[in-house]
Amino acid sequence: MTNRKVLISGSGVAGPALAFWLVRAGWDVTVVERAPELRAGGYKVDVRGAATTVLHRMGLHAAAKERDTGMRQVTYVNKAGRRIASLPADLLMGRRGDDLEIMRGDLGVLLHEAAGAHTIFGDAISEISARSVRFESGRVEEFDVIVAADGLNSSTRGLVMPEVRLDHLGAYISIFEVENDLGIEREEIMYTEPGRLIFAYAMGAGEPARIGMTFASEPLGYDRRDIAAQKDLLRAAFAGRGWRSDDFLAQIDDAPDFYFDSMSQVPAPRWSSGRVVLLGDAGYCPSPASGQGTSLALVGAYVLGQQLVDGGGFAEYERIMRPYVEKNMAFGRRMVRDMVPASRLAIGFRNYGMRTLRFHPRKEQVIDKVLAPMHEAANAITI
Repeated sequence: MTNRKVLISGSGVAGPALAFWLVRAGWDVTVVERAPELRAGGYKVDVRGAATTVLHRMGLHAAAKERDTGMRQVTYVNKAGRRIASLPADLLMGRRGDDLEIMRGDLGVLLHEAAGAHTIFGDAISEISARSVRFESGRVEEFDVIVAADGLNSSTRGLVMPEVRLDHLGAYISIFEVENDLGIEREEIMYTEPGRLIFAYAMGAGEPARIGMTFASEPLGYDRRDIAAQKDLLRAAFAGRGWRSDDFLAQIDDAPDFYFDSMSQVPAPRWSSGRVVLLGDAGYCPSPASGQGTSLALVGAYVLGQQLVDGGGFAEYERIMRPYVEKNMAFGRRMVRDMVPASRLAIGFRNYGMRTLRFHPRKEQVIDKVLAPMHEAANAITI
């Protein structure tokens, strides 16, 4: 790698985070992004444990904290929308110390601006040969290292590791924006029925609400680029269900940022092939249920950047990251079952616990014990 010329596919979180470290080390970094511009908004994500240390070392933790969602409480409702219980958001979601919650788009913009890498929008890798890369635009260029940081359904990974298949965890998730007529401000509302979860949150009374719908399902056959087909799948899963399901479904055709995907993991047996290496969700997505995808991306970018600069290489990057990734994947598999309980008994037991917990004199200790596996996974690496 005499020229230290790197191509990173994907400008979400992992890509610009890696670019940050390599640009500062004097490497020639290009980021290519299929979207025509940076994706703003999106959904809220957590940064926990070891990942907060990475943000501190980037000098970005304070700026990220300023963009924290500031969620104050989480409220559970029944089928009619009556409130069952409310608890402080940071307490219930396990955010402690320097942990923070931020909109994915806000974090992406922060990382992109801090990295200062040359970024090409509206293009993607179409072919990787022995020395060169061909882009969908037809341009051909040579790079020493190619990084696939283009998400769960990475097309770059597919070019060099077509044998890698997603591990479907038995559920699908959709997130989209609607008008906030719920009267919520920095609050998240959750409604659960067997095999279904609906959640809604908003930053302010005058801000749009973001709706999440998760449902249990075996793998479904659909075109990932066919948004209309994905909306039909969501309608089929939630039409006539409880709370505000039909009201939310009526607005999906007008939603500016509709997202739909499987709750899946990437169980890649190896993270590199030749001069191509996987980073973040492209290599080890733990599923949205884990709440740890963003943290894995930040930590992975730090470790990979360190090993490229110091000469440890891909093998050392994987050796350091594997145990941390496996802890978080195990936690993600467990959490999918908790997100979409299969029975009314399980939901009733959970709702009863939420109602009584707020009166418990040691509720903080009770919740910390329940969330201990999450904290263990979030800190399962030394930076």
